[in-house]
Amino acid sequence: MKREYLDLTRLIERLHRRFLDVLRAELNRLGIKNINSVQALLLANIGDEEITIRDLVERGYYQGSNVSYNIKKLTELGYLEQKPAPHDRRSVSIRLTEMALDVVARVLELEERHAAALAEQGMDADALGQVNGALVRVERTWTDCMQYG
Repeated sequence: MKREYLDLTRLIERLHRRFLDVLRAELNRLGIKNINSVQALLLANIGDEEITIRDLVERGYYQGSNVSYNIKKLTELGYLEQKPAPHDRRSVSIRLTEMALDVVARVLELEERHAAALAEQGMDADALGQVNGALVRVERTWTDCMQYG
């Protein structure tokens, strides 16, 4: 079990990096050169929500260490709109612009193509559900470790 666990932790990291590589290639193919794959994924995770920056991190929508830089950059480029949160003027809510929603639509199309490709390779929803279930249990274990030591 120890070897499989270690393999899994390395695979998770590689898969995330590979997915970002795939996103970067898709952005290049589409001629979108002013944002990177991390920023495109951030936009896709926000979707049609209006959300505070703090909630982005707490919900796991942003995994990087420099969320402020990416939010500032995406706002300057016209992908995000910011406004003071109604419940706390010190907090800022963000939402996507039409330009960002177009990028999100392209990311969703990419994900649909990948899901279809997996289906063509014999991967079905049950198999993906089992993988997702196992990964959720790993996430819970790690979360418990952080909360309870």
